[in-house]
Amino acid sequence: MVDTKSKKVLIIGGHGRTALIATPKLIKAGHDVTSVIRNPNHVSDIEAIGATPLIRDIVGLEVETWEKRLKDFDVVIWAATAGDVAGAGETYALDRDSALTSLQAMQNLKDRGEHVPRYLMLSFLGSLTHETDPEDSFYPYAESKKEVDRELLATSDLEVLILAPGALTMEENTSGGRVIDGDTGQLWDSYTSRYLVADLITEMTGRDSLPEQKLLSFTDGQAPVSEL
Repeated sequence: MVDTKSKKVLIIGGHGRTALIATPKLIKAGHDVTSVIRNPNHVSDIEAIGATPLIRDIVGLEVETWEKRLKDFDVVIWAATAGDVAGAGETYALDRDSALTSLQAMQNLKDRGEHVPRYLMLSFLGSLTHETDPEDSFYPYAESKKEVDRELLATSDLEVLILAPGALTMEENTSGGRVIDGDTGQLWDSYTSRYLVADLITEMTGRDSLPEQKLLSFTDGQAPVSEL
């Protein structure tokens, strides 16, 4: 069931390719979007798609700073990543440490009885069971996501959802998606359009509640987004 009420949305990593596709969709759905970016040169790009830019380097932020920021929003979307192109240190600092600090802030807010936003984490298909070679440049990213996703699944009183698509493409998806049971798939076995991911972000932002299962593994398919 979709709740049409406008929500205050914070996208962390707002200049990433998927975030740039999702932002106009969220705004079209009636949501108020603030986009966290690190590079001031990206401000005009964010403003051009209708969001409010927030310039902030999230690496190294203390948990108290996260608490002050997150409690002002209804939905937080983690789309930030150093990926597999940055050095291992930068990848662990962003994809693992910063994400875990934001989750600790969520838990602290919950424990104090303060407002806690819904939390959507962009991950990848097979994150919990990957067997990436430690010498592979993808390994720090994969290990970071594994640790963060396990932490998310261990939460019992936070409204969280891991979105785990297959290998991402820029092909526009006009059909829909397909849910992969559990975490049985592997990233390179199937492909997923970034446009489908953006549609799912918008769908899960607008719903009155998230799926009971905290991990949604999916690829391109035929099912409407509303049925995933």
